[in-house]
Amino acid sequence: MKTKSILFALAAVMLLPFQACSLEEDTSSLSTPENFFRNGSECQSVVNSCYIPIKSIYTYTYFLAVECVSDVIYCPSGTLDARLDISPAVPRFATTVWTNGYLGVQRCNFAIAGIQEAYKNGFITEEQMNEFLCEAKGLRGFFYWTLTSFFGNVPFYFDDVTDNAVVDRIAALGRMSAVETRDAVIKDLQEIAPKAKQTRTFDNQGNRLGAAFAYMIIAKCAMWNHEWETALEALESIEAIYGDLSGYDYAENVMFRNKNTPESIFEVQHTYTQGGLTYTSNVACVCTPTRKTDNNTGITTFDGVEIPELGSQCTTWAAARPNVFFCQGLQSKKGKDIRKDFNMAWGYDGHEFANVSSRPWMGPKFWCPNMQGTADGNNYKVFRYADAVLMMAECLNELDRDEEAVNYLNKTRVRAGLGEYTFRTHARLQDEIRSERARELFGEFQRKYDLVRWGIFYQSILDYTDYATLKDNVQPCHEYYPIPDIEVVNSKYALDNNEYTKYGL
Repeated sequence: MKTKSILFALAAVMLLPFQACSLEEDTSSLSTPENFFRNGSECQSVVNSCYIPIKSIYTYTYFLAVECVSDVIYCPSGTLDARLDISPAVPRFATTVWTNGYLGVQRCNFAIAGIQEAYKNGFITEEQMNEFLCEAKGLRGFFYWTLTSFFGNVPFYFDDVTDNAVVDRIAALGRMSAVETRDAVIKDLQEIAPKAKQTRTFDNQGNRLGAAFAYMIIAKCAMWNHEWETALEALESIEAIYGDLSGYDYAENVMFRNKNTPESIFEVQHTYTQGGLTYTSNVACVCTPTRKTDNNTGITTFDGVEIPELGSQCTTWAAARPNVFFCQGLQSKKGKDIRKDFNMAWGYDGHEFANVSSRPWMGPKFWCPNMQGTADGNNYKVFRYADAVLMMAECLNELDRDEEAVNYLNKTRVRAGLGEYTFRTHARLQDEIRSERARELFGEFQRKYDLVRWGIFYQSILDYTDYATLKDNVQPCHEYYPIPDIEVVNSKYALDNNEYTKYGL
């Protein structure tokens, strides 16, 4: 990261209490940096600002990069990330993830240092400190999980940027082992998570992130590192908080339009009020059947079918579609799996769409009712309890505890209306857990990360994508995005893109 970028980010941090945030905050008494962290509301206000960079990452382009470049979804989009037309010189969405990922880290570091100082000065109680630290450290862990999942080895630091010496040191950092970065995140969160309230996100005031989110980041990082026992311990803590998955209705909890539902561990928050304040994104634009309004009749249809709940004012772009591998194999149209009617749409209200001969549209799980233009006001489901349940199944399988693994696999299968899985071999169970993650977590911003984590990303694209241009472009180095060349240059080549150089990119 270049020095100027960090200084600019630091300046942004100093101004952060005055920036808009989707979470409610009291900023009336804040005026200068010297006044920060004098009480609980001011500490919370600074933590609120740590969420803001997430909003810039979770857009339709990120959806293309992590879901549509996979074995289950593709998108013939003009946005070139969908076809892996990327390189260090033209990094596409890498610039956004890099900039906002590190802006998030910097804001979290600033918040954590200030919260600890506020406690030392007697401005907040120990209980308040633990809640604030769990939230801020959980978010910092999330940014590092995102950065390592997206780029692989990246610079790592927990320092608050307080002077030029720190700036200069950070600016010269090279790629640190992603394993070591994740281990540092795990250790950090293992210390704070048990001290916070052991509650669901749904039960937290304002749906704030807390212990469950921190445990999820521990487990995500540990599974990347193949530290199965560590991941399982964190997941068992989530299970103690959330209880039996059967108590969570699938339809209620999976729809993006249903905000902050009981099963959610983390959602990206959006709001839309026509004519009022707006924070939206645009994923629904690539997940909705093509809209057309007849100039003579004024009737709006979506691929030939009227869908009243979608209104007549939404914008639709080149659509993401389920691969044949998914819609005719993993989750077929005539199967018993209830999730198929949420993940995919072959028709609406008994009327079949015009262009679904071989593959459907993305389903109502992703549609945004009465969307105005590109203003998708849905919340995006990122971590749900079902994800944690399937992570437990995977960890148990990796630990050769297959009977227990089957038990956790069956929790999502049975809720979806499928029969219980019949165990045959250890390897087949591993394949089934991976397939079940595709069915349960379809379109929830993680499929590419799973494929890379399992070491099968490149071959899966070659075997299963329905997008010929993507198949022609993909190279093994595309497991991770390149660090933007400008960042490499300004680090005085402490950073590199050696994997891309191997393939002439």
